[in-house]
Amino acid sequence: MSRSSCAVCGCTYDEKALFIIDDERVCRRCLFGDVAPVEIYPIGRVINGLQRDGSNFGLRGDGKVSQIQLSPLQKRFMYRLEDERFLTIVYYLHESRVVKSIFKRGLDHKKVGVFASRTPHRLSKIGIQDVKLLKIEGTTLYVEGLDAINGTPVLDIKLRWRRRDD
Repeated sequence: MSRSSCAVCGCTYDEKALFIIDDERVCRRCLFGDVAPVEIYPIGRVINGLQRDGSNFGLRGDGKVSQIQLSPLQKRFMYRLEDERFLTIVYYLHESRVVKSIFKRGLDHKKVGVFASRTPHRLSKIGIQDVKLLKIEGTTLYVEGLDAINGTPVLDIKLRWRRRDD
């Protein structure tokens, strides 16, 4: 395993322990302080025809309807889920790339930071998307509007919350 130094503190780490931000290697301690990492397990995965197209934000393929295949033991948590029309899907951006802190947003080419965008190239690697629930078969949800690529790990499903003034 090759080792590199953190651009901020100068400490040496295995390459896997460093984040690449603005073409510099930065360690976890400099990015997050002394906060302990959390452990999260996927509850399922996305099945659709979407793949990354090689550009910063582009997708290719058919993703109009996606399946969210949940693990069989998740069935007990699905009680009355079919009564809901809209859900929020929380997923892990397993194919995210290096992070640029400031870049041109794909939507309107405005220069912004990561937190002012929907880029998949973020430190947390967490994505969220509101979707329309079309149907449920067993532990497979069929949804419309999910921009996650095929094989994406799903972390959670929540009822989409809308404030009264939305």
